[in-house]
Parts: sequence; structure tokens; C-alpha cells
Amino acid sequence: MNSSVPLLIVLRGLQGLAAAVMSPAALSTVLVLFPDGHRRARALGYWSMVATGGAAVGLLLGGVLTQYAGWRWNFFINVPVGLAVLGLVPRLVPDHRPERTRRRGLPDAPGAVLATAGLMARILAFSQAPEWGYTDWRTLTGFAACAILLAAFAVNEGRAEDPLVDLGIFKIHNVAGANGMMAVVFAGNLGMFFLLTLYLQDVEHYTAVRTGLAFLPFPVVLGLTSTRMAGLVRRFGFRPFLMLGPALVVAGMLWVSHLPVHGGYLVHMLPGLLVMSLGYGMSFAPMYAAATTGVPARWAGVTSGLITTSQQAGGALGLAVISGAAATVTSSLTRDPLPQALTSGYNEAMAISAAITAIALLLAVLVIRAPGRPDTLPAVMHARPDMQP
Repeated sequence: MNSSVPLLIVLRGLQGLAAAVMSPAALSTVLVLFPDGHRRARALGYWSMVATGGAAVGLLLGGVLTQYAGWRWNFFINVPVGLAVLGLVPRLVPDHRPERTRRRGLPDAPGAVLATAGLMARILAFSQAPEWGYTDWRTLTGFAACAILLAAFAVNEGRAEDPLVDLGIFKIHNVAGANGMMAVVFAGNLGMFFLLTLYLQDVEHYTAVRTGLAFLPFPVVLGLTSTRMAGLVRRFGFRPFLMLGPALVVAGMLWVSHLPVHGGYLVHMLPGLLVMSLGYGMSFAPMYAAATTGVPARWAGVTSGLITTSQQAGGALGLAVISGAAATVTSSLTRDPLPQALTSGYNEAMAISAAITAIALLLAVLVIRAPGRPDTLPAVMHARPDMQP
């Protein structure tokens, strides 16, 4: 068993590498195929429903596979799904061959290494801080390494002939604001799912299948909301929903941050889940719209990659911070019964999730700028972005 751990880590790393290649390309394809404002808004609604709702549905399907087929099936199920996608994509997705821009230099390998190493150092420091201590030399070294590596990345991008990320893209307020919002919203999102799953299984003693069923209302409400955002964004613009959506998510998180030991699902958890799913459904499609509206064609591929990176990096960092906070609180309550100590840790960490998500509301108010009157939104969004070669 021990010898399989390194192999599992390596293969999961390869999965992550494949996802890093596919996800930005898939989003760029959506932007290319749906250049019109209303059609793009509708497509982004379905995109956000699949991206976020799929993760929630995965909790149910993962529970079923774990309980009835074994945990290894959670990995194996990707094989037939991947083969099906390989067969369907060439038939269903139109071919797109953008005009190639001449590359002046070699690919920005140093930039990729510096950015990856900086993010890994930050996540490592946050994830180990509860065990090492926030003032321990190893924790401080991790934070220092993160700052140095990301600073070196910024310097490299300014000097590289063909930078991984043209830093000029962040001069577009909506791009910077939407990426920041995506990072903090996903930080709270992954932490929320992780904590609630632990609460249901470790405190309430739910089975894997019952835990999945408990989350089932989430993707249903999220899907119904996301698919209706196109018309609402067309009428009102995306900025109002970028404020209302995170506000609802914060309210839902605060509701479930008061979970009791042996609480009732219908009273203590379901209302918060429903409010959060409504807020997420209002948030994601407008965030994608804000991050891609008015972006020059040459930056379409970079924009897709940025919003995906913000989502994944924010989620990983948030999970490290929130799970560490829960573990710290629980370990400090040595005199409490274990179920109470666990629940207290989860509640404190859920409150932190709400505080992190609230940053998105501030970004929406202070950074996001409306593209114009709601009735002019399609004209702003009509430009056809070309995928990067």
C-alpha cells in the first residue's frame, strides 16, 4: 500500500496537468462559438452549471461508487468518460483554426516554473501552518519563498519576449476583478463542501450515499439559476449579480456555521445549501462574462487560462486555509467530547469561508465596472475572440 502512494501522487499530478490544458481550451472554444452577447451569456450559464454543478453531483456519484464499487472506481470511471469525450468532440465541436501569430521567442518556460513553484509554496505554507505553527521558521520560509517566486515571475513576464501572461491584461478592471472574485469564491466553495462532508460523515455518521443525497439540492438549484442568467444579464448587466450572488453565498455560509451536534438536516443545513446554490448560480456566469467582455482578441486564450487558474488556485489555497483552521480549533478543544470539538472546528472554519467569500462582494463593488447600459450589453460583448495558437 505504501509503495502505491508515490504513484497515486504522480498520476494525480498528470491529471491536473491534463486539466490545465483542457479547461482553458474548452472555455476559449465556448467564447469562439458564441460571440454574440445573449448567446454567450447563455453558454456561460451552462458552462458554470456544468463546472460547479458537476462537482456537487460528483459527491453523490462518488458516494455511490465508494459504497458499492470501492473507492478506486472514483478514478477508473474517468477512463470510459474520457474515451467517450475523445469520440464525441471531433463530431460535435466545430473545427476552429485561428490565424497564427508569429512567435518572437521561445515559450515562457521560466515563467511557468516560477508561477507554479510560487503557488505551491503558498499552498504548502498555509496547509502546514496549523501543524508547524504560523511563526515557525518552515512556515515563514514557505511564505517568503512564495513572495520571492511570484515577484520573480512578475519581473520575468515584463522581460520575456513571449510571456506566459501579458501583465497588461490586468489593466482591464473587469479582468482583474473577475479573476479575484473567482479565486475567493472558489476558496470558500471547496472549503464549504469539504467541511460539510466531514460534518455529515464524522459527526452525523451519514453513509457515503446519504451524504451525496444531502448535497443533491445544490446542483439542482444551481443549474436552474445558471441557465436563466443569460436573460437577466442581458437585461440588467452582470454587475448587480456579482454583488447579489456573493452576498447570498455569504448568508448561506453563515447559516451553516451554526451547526449543532446531531442537528436536523432540514433545519440546520438545507436552508443554507439552497441559499448558497442560488448565490453561486447568480455569480459564476456573470463572473465569466465580466472576465471576457471587451477583451482584445489576442488575449482570449490568456483570459480563459487566467480565469481557470484563479478558480483552481483559489480553491486549493482556500481548502488549505479552511481545513487548517478547522483542525486548529478542534485540537484546542481537548476537554470537549470529540463530536462537539469537531463541530466547533467546522463552524469556525465555515465562518472563515464566509469572510473569504465576502471579499468577492468588495471586489464587485470597488473594481468591477459595468460595460454600459443593460440594453447595450450585447453590443459590447459581440466581438469574436480568437483562440491562441
